[in-house]
Amino acid sequence: MMACRSRFAFSTAALVLSLTGAAVAQEATAASGLTIELNEIAPSEKGCKLTFVAGNGLQQSLSKVSFEFVLFDQKGLVERMAVLDFRDLPAGKTKVRQFDLSGTKCEAVKSLLINDAPACVGVGVDKGACMTGLKTGSKSAVELKG
Repeated sequence: MMACRSRFAFSTAALVLSLTGAAVAQEATAASGLTIELNEIAPSEKGCKLTFVAGNGLQQSLSKVSFEFVLFDQKGLVERMAVLDFRDLPAGKTKVRQFDLSGTKCEAVKSLLINDAPACVGVGVDKGACMTGLKTGSKSAVELKG
């Protein structure tokens, strides 16, 4: 009877440890890349202002990062392409960045696509690190895809 309880306790402990390890691994994976959220899109004097929340879950700081965005209209056609400079993104930090797109009407924009990261610069950072594992989201009516 005692041996049966010991085996049960050991099996339960092993299960808890394996689940805990899986959760830690999942958190590490989730925090290992960049996150870009389209927080707001609003008309401005020049055209349309985009507000992004950018997080750096990489181990390294980025001294310069820019993304090539493709703006799609209500029909799904490319309205325009623009490279937006997010400047620096320190490791483990979150920054808010705003961009005013002159000549663009916010109501014409249905979705955005991050097409590429032309600049992804930091000590020990691979050029592809900004796009690898990139997580996108939107709190506005406009969809953001990576």
